[in-house]
Amino acid sequence: MLSLYKANVPFLIHTIHSSIKNSKWPAILSFVLCIIYAPTVNGQSGYEIEVTLKGLRDTSCVLGHYNYSRSSFIARDTAQVDAQGKMVFRGESLPGGIYLVLLPGNAKWAELVYSGTETRFSLESDTVDIVGNMVVKGSKENQFFYEYQQTMAAKMEEISRLSQTNPQDPQIAKLRKDVETYRKTAIESNSDLFTSKFLKAIQAPEIPPAPKLPNGKEDSVWVFNYYKSHYWDDIDFNDDRLLRTPILQNKMDQYVKNLIVQHPDSLIKEAEALIARSQNKDFRYFLIRYFAAEYENPKAVGTEAVFVHMAEKYYLGGEIALSEDGRRRIAERITVLKPLLVGKKFPDLPLWNPEKQPFNVNDVKADYLVVFFYSPTCGHCKESAPKLLDFYEKFKMEGVKVVAIASENSEEEWKKFISEQKTSPIINGFDYSGQIDFRSRFDVLTTPTVYILDKDKKILARKMPVEQLGDFLNFHKRKFARQ
Repeated sequence: MLSLYKANVPFLIHTIHSSIKNSKWPAILSFVLCIIYAPTVNGQSGYEIEVTLKGLRDTSCVLGHYNYSRSSFIARDTAQVDAQGKMVFRGESLPGGIYLVLLPGNAKWAELVYSGTETRFSLESDTVDIVGNMVVKGSKENQFFYEYQQTMAAKMEEISRLSQTNPQDPQIAKLRKDVETYRKTAIESNSDLFTSKFLKAIQAPEIPPAPKLPNGKEDSVWVFNYYKSHYWDDIDFNDDRLLRTPILQNKMDQYVKNLIVQHPDSLIKEAEALIARSQNKDFRYFLIRYFAAEYENPKAVGTEAVFVHMAEKYYLGGEIALSEDGRRRIAERITVLKPLLVGKKFPDLPLWNPEKQPFNVNDVKADYLVVFFYSPTCGHCKESAPKLLDFYEKFKMEGVKVVAIASENSEEEWKKFISEQKTSPIINGFDYSGQIDFRSRFDVLTTPTVYILDKDKKILARKMPVEQLGDFLNFHKRKFARQ
């Protein structure tokens, strides 16, 4: 189908094609946890969807729905295709959403709307032009779904033709206005349908003319605030059918990553506001899972606190059902992360230097202390060592010190690393006691793992790539100077 999402591209068709082209679908379809087949029955209750695709014969097709995004698919049923291209999907029940009839080889598909209210209908087309030649019987949802696509395709084709011959043709602007008028009118005229709800959900908020600043320029802050405050106007957070469409993950990504300040307080506040809008169990679970998954191992510095908040309140708090093993693993993860969040004081870490003299990381006097956990045999750690030394040489006169800590208990490999990587100018630490579990106490799941501490040994950043140390330090010093 076609969407007016910015560039007016064929949204569903384009995105499915991209997923298949990138070889994501075969993996998804073969992943056993994602394939859920509904039982079939021969009685009159339940659903019965007849699909005829001329050009297809003597094979089988899969019926399934999108799962939050365009690249995630859950299979629900299969049907045999006869010599005339006819197949019938029958079963006890289907959850509402946007469905695909996936043809053999994953190269082609037919889309359909299953609203949950229309349980018996038929679709007929051919494999040459599934959308353009589609005929629907017994379903207002799918009748509108395909009429909308066919009309929009014709209008957009005309715009494309004119743009190629004369991009300045005034008829183009008129046609674009006609497209927008048709879109609004068509959706409003079918407002009782789930298809209309879905089509509205695709659209970005329409922004009215912005007020002018004293200098005559448009107030961009007003524009941003209006866009953000109206971003979710056309999303019904209590309709779980929208979870089974290709749009929700992308909508969340755009909102969370582009419209929210990547700071734990801001993110937690926005997450709670979104969750509070839904009383639907499945929709709430999607929102909770999104924020928890996005910020367990985030790209934005210091935002692991979002994961800890979501895990404590909703997973361990009981709203999300967990197995005993799942609860234990989440509790263990929180136990590791919570003392290591940005703003917390770095835990005591007693070590020894190469001369076997004891010291504690928190006793090292420095305006900024970089803690570099590494494995002496790790290739990436060896690549990072010269960059770490370069950083130290540039910033040591500004009160910066570096502690490099071997996370594996091989004294021989540790001293070999110091010698070969020439790390003697920085502080080198080793656990001669062999009692420190760096994985569980300092979240050293991969190496190198880097922390930046302030003069009071509070964590300023964690999991920081060595290449970004200089930029982060400069940013933090400028920020501190403004306070």
